[in-house]
Amino acid sequence: MLEFLADNNFGDTRSGDGLAGPMALLLILLLAAATVFLIRNMNQRLKRLPETFDSASMSDGAPTDLPAVPDPR
Repeated sequence: MLEFLADNNFGDTRSGDGLAGPMALLLILLLAAATVFLIRNMNQRLKRLPETFDSASMSDGAPTDLPAVPDPR
């Protein structure tokens, strides 16, 4: 039992095809593609915003196109 616990298993004990490298590359490429698509989508949304907002509609703090929420008090 003591010999089993003292056995050095820190050498080359892999018994697979070594997929860690290609899988990591695939994951990095997928994350990079998702980031590019998110940035493009956010840029499109920012381009659709008006240059300035109407100060009259922003004076009460609530948008005019949404119904007002009644006060729960």
